[in-house]
Amino acid sequence: MDLANLTCIDLNMPTEPGFQKFMSAWLYADGQMTFLVDPGPLSTLPQLLQGLRDCQVETLDYILLTHIHIDHAGATGAVLEHFPGARVVCHPDGVAHLVNPGKLWAGSRKVLGRLADAYGEILAVPEQQIGFAEEIGSPRLRALLTPGHAPHHCCYLFEDLLFAGEVAGVRCEVEKGIYMRPATPPKFILEVALDSIERMIALSPGRMVFAHYGLVDSAVEHLQTGRDQLGLWVEGVKRLLTVDPHQREPAFFQWLVENDAVFGNIRQLPPDIYQRETVFLRNTWQGMLDYVTKGTLA
Repeated sequence: MDLANLTCIDLNMPTEPGFQKFMSAWLYADGQMTFLVDPGPLSTLPQLLQGLRDCQVETLDYILLTHIHIDHAGATGAVLEHFPGARVVCHPDGVAHLVNPGKLWAGSRKVLGRLADAYGEILAVPEQQIGFAEEIGSPRLRALLTPGHAPHHCCYLFEDLLFAGEVAGVRCEVEKGIYMRPATPPKFILEVALDSIERMIALSPGRMVFAHYGLVDSAVEHLQTGRDQLGLWVEGVKRLLTVDPHQREPAFFQWLVENDAVFGNIRQLPPDIYQRETVFLRNTWQGMLDYVTKGTLA
């Protein structure tokens, strides 16, 4: 694949500390096919549209959604107002939420609080413009069901490039090495997440795009790191069940720093990004804790 045809459109949120180099949309255009992966939240729509103008995009064939959380899919309906010929592709379980997003919006506000308002409300998408794998008219592009981060999560394989969403969690570059953490909010089921990531490893992609954040050349290595973290972190949660419930979360953080060298690089992050990560870590912790204490019925 010619990377010259691939563009990252950053969707920074200056009002939110640590939200630079965190969200992005990815545009591919080669004269034969044009698609956009994860248009982002409604509040960053002006940045997205400016990026598309800068790339002289006049039409979109597909809007590919890795999942329908509002920071990934919130702007989809608004983008369709500017590109009405685009076909939206998502997991079948996400269709109802896109068509009638009221429940998704209410749930997002309950979980995210003020941050949901910063992202902006998700607009409805016409059902007739939504499809799945069979709607993609190119053998170069495959949609893959990868539940784990969310039950409606997908990856997209374009030639040797995997648009991985959050199947392997979150990644940041640091001065020495990399920082990664799983993204496992409730409802998390370890076996489901591991199956998805193992299937992506089996595809042997050359490159990979993390939704949060960036393009990496060593796709399989990063997927393996994400897989190993899932098992290690669940084991850490199990070990800390005897700790006082009020002390478990900080004890878990310390356990991770001592036992997961990749996560331990959190200490290299700038203060604002460090703070962002400690906030999102609570969702990961809660998903894993529910899985360990309540099982797959959590």
